[in-house]
Amino acid sequence: MSLDHQAIYKAYPDVVRIDDKEGAFKEDGTKVTLVQSNIDAARTELAKEDYKWKRKEEYPDWGTQLDYIYHNGIEKWKTDIVDPVKKKYPKPE
Repeated sequence: MSLDHQAIYKAYPDVVRIDDKEGAFKEDGTKVTLVQSNIDAARTELAKEDYKWKRKEEYPDWGTQLDYIYHNGIEKWKTDIVDPVKKKYPKPE
C-alpha cells in the first residue's frame, strides 16, 4: 500500500509521521484513523495549487529574467517569458 503523504499531511495537520505499511501517527505516537474522503478532499485542494509549482519549475532563474528585462524591456519579458508559462499552466478557476 502506498499512501498519499502530501494529502494526508494536508487533511490531518497533527500527523507528523506516515508509514506506508503502518499508517499515520501524531507526535505522541497515537495512530490516526484515516478517512479516504478527507484525503481525497485534501488532494483536490492540493491539485488546485499544482500550477504554482509547475510555473516555478518552468520559469528561468531570476538572474536570467533580470538580464532579459535589462536587454529587452519589461513588456517583452512579459510576452516572451511570463505569458507562455501562464498559458501553459493556467490558474484553475
